[in-house]
Amino acid sequence: MKSSIKLVLVLFVLVVLGENLKAQGLKMPQPSTPQTISQDFGLGKISVSYSRPNVKGRKIFGALEPYDKVWRTGANSATVVKFTDAIKVEGKDLPAGEYALFTIPGKTEWTIIFNKGTKEWGAYTYSEANDVLRVKVKPVALKEKVETFTIQFADVYDASAKMQLSWENTLVNVNLSTDVDQRVMANIAEAMKGDKKPYFQSAIYYYSNGKDLKTALEWMNEAEKQMTDAPWVKLWKGRVQLKMGDKAGAAKTAQEGIEIATKIKNDEYIRLNTQLLEQTKR
Repeated sequence: MKSSIKLVLVLFVLVVLGENLKAQGLKMPQPSTPQTISQDFGLGKISVSYSRPNVKGRKIFGALEPYDKVWRTGANSATVVKFTDAIKVEGKDLPAGEYALFTIPGKTEWTIIFNKGTKEWGAYTYSEANDVLRVKVKPVALKEKVETFTIQFADVYDASAKMQLSWENTLVNVNLSTDVDQRVMANIAEAMKGDKKPYFQSAIYYYSNGKDLKTALEWMNEAEKQMTDAPWVKLWKGRVQLKMGDKAGAAKTAQEGIEIATKIKNDEYIRLNTQLLEQTKR
């Protein structure tokens, strides 16, 4: 009972203090700096809004943030993660939506929690009943200290990425994935029914994702007709030809790309087509 009264008083003081400073027009830096980051992922986007506390010489995990207790995963208001598309977290489905990100740090295992309580201050009124998803991950010990708590995205590919939490000497990787291929293939099929067919972009997707190379080459040939003086089309057509085993055709296409790039003074595509030409000689 006493702890509940104390919590209410603390929240009351924080609200009153905030309103008082606002009324005075006083601006002051927050001890834990807010940050919002966003990451394109698959065909959607992920955004994270959180506050970033510093170590300040303190022992963090197992002390300031006790093991096996729910943590707000930052400071101040609950950390909020928004997914515009449904994804998988550590192989488990998570619908599109906005979630509070809570965690339970442990010595050898962390619990990552996506919860409906996005309007909470900290984790004081956290309710497990509002959990949408829980997954468990293993922490990684870091040699170098991370002074400021950081959430970031790493190893970002079309269909997979890692959301990383790092602070003090601990790193936690949360694996994210999305089934983007089926949607992209459907989008390509639909776009090819239109008047402006995306031959070039679609051929690159086929080349990069192990699709039918014969179709990719046919589309590159159509893209050549649309963009006759584009050394980037020559580059990608040559890459398709080389992947199909046609070294002579790839060499001819790369040479054409070099000539076009030289004519329009595009050093980047002179270099890239030259590299492709060298690959045909191996």
